[in-house]
Amino acid sequence: MTDDVDERHELSERLHDLLVEDREMTDFLDNLARLSAAHVAGDDKVLCGIVVSRAKHNTVVASSSDEAQKMDEVQAGFDEGPCLEAQRTDTVVLVPDIRTEERWPEYMNVVRDHGLRSVIAVPLELDGLAFAAMNFYTRRPEPLDDHHVTVARRYAELAAKATLVMLRLSGHSARARDLQAAMESRTAIDVAVGIVMAQNGCSQAEAFEILQRASSHQNIKLRDLAEQIVARTGGAVATTAFDP
Repeated sequence: MTDDVDERHELSERLHDLLVEDREMTDFLDNLARLSAAHVAGDDKVLCGIVVSRAKHNTVVASSSDEAQKMDEVQAGFDEGPCLEAQRTDTVVLVPDIRTEERWPEYMNVVRDHGLRSVIAVPLELDGLAFAAMNFYTRRPEPLDDHHVTVARRYAELAAKATLVMLRLSGHSARARDLQAAMESRTAIDVAVGIVMAQNGCSQAEAFEILQRASSHQNIKLRDLAEQIVARTGGAVATTAFDP
């Protein structure tokens, strides 16, 4: 029991290090895949692939190696396979022997050609922020079994927590960038409205209407037109002091 606790503590620290080191989601997931392969492998070589799908975002496929990446890309191309099944059904999927597996026939034919023997796919619980799963492939002659499923599931619980933190950090960064862009756009438009008011002796509402008509007539975005007016008048584009 003590060894198991120590192992989980060490693994938690390594996952924490990934969060500290990686600022981009793709880098984090690639490093997570490599760490996952090394942790679950023991004395055997294991390939690991990770698929993460978020609303309004591209699906991210990460891998521990080029071969693992190819397997997951093929799986995504066929839109079938154990990892996608685990992701969609939120259940662990075990393929003890690829040679006799009858599910996902097109995908399994490709996997067989690569000499792989067993697969475990484990879903990651991400509190609804995304749907994700990890794929573990092996060439070992002995089939993966329920013991390996237990190890993979236990590992996935820790990996999911780290991934969830990264997703939230990524979401905060994206919102900060959007807010900064919105504020910069608003700043340029407000300054341009002031310039039009001064030049035409009109009200704020009338100046904004003039900008809108000009934007439509010239087929140019309102912000871009505003920045052009500000640049022509003051020699520089208006900026905001907002710092994410």
